[in-house]
Amino acid sequence: MRRRERITIAVLGLGGQGGGVLADWIVQLGMKNGYVAQGTSVPGVAQRTGATVYYIEMFPAGSAAQPVLALMPVPGDVDIVVASELMEAGRAILRGFVSQDTLLIGSTHRVYAIDEKSAMGDGRASGERIIAAAHERARRFIGFDMDDAADRAGSVISSIMFGALAGSGALPFSRAAFEDAIRAGGKAIDANLRGFSAGFDTAQGKAEAAPASPPPVAPTTEAGRALLARIEAKLPPEAHEFSVEGVKRLMDYQDAAYAGLYLDRLESLDRDPELVTEAARHLALWMSYEDTIRVAGLKVRASRFARVRGEVKAKDDQIVQLTEYMHPRLEEICETMPAALGRRILASRSLSRRLKPLFTKGRHVETTSLRWFLMLSLLAGWRRWRRGTLRYRLEQARIEDWLALVRAADPATALELVKCQRLIKGYGDTFERGLGNYARIVDRYRTGSLAAADIARLRDAALADEDGKALALALAS
Repeated sequence: MRRRERITIAVLGLGGQGGGVLADWIVQLGMKNGYVAQGTSVPGVAQRTGATVYYIEMFPAGSAAQPVLALMPVPGDVDIVVASELMEAGRAILRGFVSQDTLLIGSTHRVYAIDEKSAMGDGRASGERIIAAAHERARRFIGFDMDDAADRAGSVISSIMFGALAGSGALPFSRAAFEDAIRAGGKAIDANLRGFSAGFDTAQGKAEAAPASPPPVAPTTEAGRALLARIEAKLPPEAHEFSVEGVKRLMDYQDAAYAGLYLDRLESLDRDPELVTEAARHLALWMSYEDTIRVAGLKVRASRFARVRGEVKAKDDQIVQLTEYMHPRLEEICETMPAALGRRILASRSLSRRLKPLFTKGRHVETTSLRWFLMLSLLAGWRRWRRGTLRYRLEQARIEDWLALVRAADPATALELVKCQRLIKGYGDTFERGLGNYARIVDRYRTGSLAAADIARLRDAALADEDGKALALALAS
């Protein structure tokens, strides 16, 4: 760091990550150790729970003139940047806060933006590019998964960042002075000190490595063991990992017999390992389509309530209320009914016209209330009759048609047809758009004998936008 009296620090964080607490600690640290210190913040909105820039300036007290401290960081004039998430580090680089004179401290974990999550395909931004830019642009980059470190320490990410700042040696204060700032805050002192210690040791290269991933859990039922033995005996080794995960998913989704149908379909391909591996992944996703039964089951799982309590860090004696937004359309309701009844209602213009107004608006559902928990639990229990529903009949017919195309195609074309399943996901309008795009590509393949490269090009076009404009242009060309 360049030698000068003034110290400038920018903290970039997301709402709820304790960026304000971290900024307060830094200000208190400076004031208790002979500095004039000032902290400001500019909150943001509509970007992953709201991104905020906290800015701290410190100047040694006792100077001849009273310092004038700025309210916002100036590009090219920031000594230290602390980012609570990888994209926030990238944002600091783009805004010019990071220069060759800057120490950059950032967490390498991701909190995905809405546009990344809602992209038709893989909309994730490249974390590798940001890490490379951090090493290139900053004087020094200290980066590690601070979110994971906080979980392992039983603390919060702000304390990890504060510890990493202390461990970097960039500020002229002792470790004890940093710890005193935490104690002065008066909140969750023991947990924050644990997090501080973990961040400090990691920044200095003294932290223990994160625990290795646990070994795969062996099947606990006779049916599970039989399915695993079948995978190992009849499918190529390259496909085992996805096949095992597919069986787990489908046993959870329906039952062992449904997982057996999944393996029947994989074995029927009898082709090269790459094709079976891709089919193992995409077939499991299609067979576990998200109907109202599945959505209801996911909403009332005990593991989900436990995860939410962990995310908000609720104590044992605290009550957490969870409200969901749900908007089933008439089509989803009818598809959950017995096939004959569902078809009859959808085929009747008069019935559809009368019933549709009942499902035009979404509902806020408090799943932690007894009423809604019982209703969703009853709907989730309908899975034992799922095979008789209209949606089950429709999806199985679509899957069999897809697999027939794959079996009849040459290896290269078959692989691209398998990958077209990526277009079909979600539920409601999202599902309908994806299924429509898939149908347009398959219809062109049936009538125009598209080559493998053509199918890949059309699939990429379909994933480019929700409106289908790119696909329409690709089909026209």
